[in-house]
Amino acid sequence: MRRPLMLLATLALAAVACEKKSAPAPTEPQPGGQPGAASSPSKAAPVDANTLLLGEVGSLTGSEATFGISARNGIELAINEANAAGGVKGKKLAVRLYDSQGRPEEGAQAVTRLITQDKVVVILGEAASSVSMAMAEKAQAAKVPMITPTSTSPEVTQKGDYIFRVCFIDPFQGLVMAKFARENLKLSKVAILRDNKSAFSMGLADVFQQKFTEFGGKVIGDESYSKGDTDFRAQLTALKQLKPEAVFVPGYYTDVGIIARQAREIGLKVPLLGGDGWDSDKLYELGGSALEGSYFSNHYSADNPDPVLQQFLKKYKETYGALPDSVGVLAYDAARVAIEAMKRAPDLSGPALRDAIAATKDFPGVSGRITLDANRDAVKEAVVLKVAGGKAEFVTTVKP
Repeated sequence: MRRPLMLLATLALAAVACEKKSAPAPTEPQPGGQPGAASSPSKAAPVDANTLLLGEVGSLTGSEATFGISARNGIELAINEANAAGGVKGKKLAVRLYDSQGRPEEGAQAVTRLITQDKVVVILGEAASSVSMAMAEKAQAAKVPMITPTSTSPEVTQKGDYIFRVCFIDPFQGLVMAKFARENLKLSKVAILRDNKSAFSMGLADVFQQKFTEFGGKVIGDESYSKGDTDFRAQLTALKQLKPEAVFVPGYYTDVGIIARQAREIGLKVPLLGGDGWDSDKLYELGGSALEGSYFSNHYSADNPDPVLQQFLKKYKETYGALPDSVGVLAYDAARVAIEAMKRAPDLSGPALRDAIAATKDFPGVSGRITLDANRDAVKEAVVLKVAGGKAEFVTTVKP
């Protein structure tokens, strides 16, 4: 099992039950990878003049909690490594972490608090695009750089020139899966089932539909659901009647696992296709054998023999007892990109840090080489994975 984490924060997850308008309380990770018990925000460990404080926002509770926990772990590893190597500009690093609960409004409140009360120099997070967009507006207005590890909606970095990401974006991910469906799987007729309340799902579905059609395929059905739904049988039945060769489901693992089971229950046996929102061990718990033979795009594969990646995976597993999902990998990269920019920047003001992050070129991330383009998006490759034997197996790599 993993040992207690040393993120600088207080225990405050019981604050979820508090009034919605109150700011999210900072949280401190506990043994076993679970958030801690309630405590007053005023008990947060003090930050002295020899400490540089970074901010982090993640969904430690709520339907996508595994994403927040993975991000927290990856960022902690990067911070610990940096401190062991002497810190930045002669100072140690620490992180103030808040729980977004997977909600845009909570994420926005958390960023406001990080900026106005905690005075952080840079913000890391969130995993989900909808939450990151709400956060980005606050960070941009305050001129505090923000780096998201896995928010793939193009709209996130369009919020302003202080907003960055270390992952590819939906247009590329949609292109990858459309191309894979046509060229590798030889599919000609597919259907789509999208989450109409998710910027991630809607954007990925739109690009997939456009590209699959351009490649000579046909999208014969397009159904939708809303985050929080638990019964997808009506939409799946409507799609089944159209006889697609596959169904593209660009949702999060919490919905996809249930969708897969219900699809098989009604006799829809074709493969499901998806994006990086599938990437969680919980996917296989929720979907079981119903997911066998399905495919999704992702940011990395643990099967990649790259020594930089394998060294990181070894350290992560030793610390937390399991291999990371893509959020954990990219959160580690996001923190390292921020730390290296802090070292290069002439000072730690918002403008200086912004310029240093924007200058990131050919950075040796564990998820691959990272170059930030003029839109502050990472230019990097994607992988396609197949669900087989209750796990994801590497199929191919697609470069930009």
